[in-house]
Amino acid sequence: MPKNTEGESAHTPAMLLLTKTMSQCGNHPAKIIGVSKVFFRLAMESKVVDENEEGPVVPMRVDRFGFVKQEHGPTEGLARSRSAFEYQRDERRIRKWRKMIGVGGSDWKQYVRRKPHVVKRRIRKGIPDCLRGLVWQLISGSRDLLLLNPGVYEQLVIYETSASELDIIRDISRTFPSHVFFQQRHGPGQRSLYNVLKAYSVFDRDVGYVQGMGFVAGLLLLYMSEEDAFWLLVALLKGAVHTPMEGMYLVGLPLVQQYLFQFDHLVKEHMPKLGEHFAQEMINPSMYASQWFITVFSYSFPFHLALRIWDVFLFEGVKVVFKVGLALLKYCHDDLVKLPFEKLIHALRNFPEDAMNPDILLPMAFSIKASALSLSLFLPSPLLPCD
Repeated sequence: MPKNTEGESAHTPAMLLLTKTMSQCGNHPAKIIGVSKVFFRLAMESKVVDENEEGPVVPMRVDRFGFVKQEHGPTEGLARSRSAFEYQRDERRIRKWRKMIGVGGSDWKQYVRRKPHVVKRRIRKGIPDCLRGLVWQLISGSRDLLLLNPGVYEQLVIYETSASELDIIRDISRTFPSHVFFQQRHGPGQRSLYNVLKAYSVFDRDVGYVQGMGFVAGLLLLYMSEEDAFWLLVALLKGAVHTPMEGMYLVGLPLVQQYLFQFDHLVKEHMPKLGEHFAQEMINPSMYASQWFITVFSYSFPFHLALRIWDVFLFEGVKVVFKVGLALLKYCHDDLVKLPFEKLIHALRNFPEDAMNPDILLPMAFSIKASALSLSLFLPSPLLPCD
């Protein structure tokens, strides 16, 4: 495959991503899951060109996750040649994960029961991208929901109507607009996203549809099929394994309000100087942290970091959102305490690139102990689980 001087393929973004996924997973194309399935479908359908379009089609430059490359954007995630050491290291990791999972996830539950600490450690290091979709389904409990409800998703998509359909259509183009899978108007990505969101709005009419749900569903669709993404969304909102998320999308966003209150308390507990400065400048978490909880960092954070957070979030629950948020503030603490209101708001919505390095930020987050006991003094409902 010919490459240009920057190490990027001259082929379509979808085929580039599919090839990279297959190379990471070894010589077992039948076992490739998640993103490869999505981009294979995209590659097949993206051959259709607007009949009114003239001139040659210029291939887009994309990063390794499928986002269109920004000429002057951050370099993390851009395609580059891997060293022999990196390749061998990644191959070893994938072999370990395959042994841990078993064929189609057959050994997963037994391995988790026997070696939970090994599983936790490996997930915190990051799930191999070519296995991410399958592992996410296993750790979330969504695979069991899928098997217990054959044909339900098809029924919801094809035969039911939703009061939220126009709202969903309006927001579709705002979800990951720089990703090749979702860029084409009425293309395969946007159709899949519409189907999943519409199906959920019918499945749970009390929740219906809220804008932030699009980024959650969109993230899932990059690693699994529509039906798999739908049941993972159900598992999250209904609490198949962890605390249900549906309260974050109900009218008034009650769970978001609760989490923001808790987060404010944790900031004061762990960083009293910063908490005092926030109070003086009249800054509260609703001004900068709402999307952290509603989209679990998938809205505006670098994708490579969001994926690592989601790996842990699906296994350990919402406490990782609190911990990552605290780690970000802690990392930038000395700068934040010096800023006035306007610059403080800007800084809290635009963290520096070095703060977004998952290999630095996540170990810092894991070291933070969130005090469930202190929070329970203020709220009677179950809160953060203790470590």
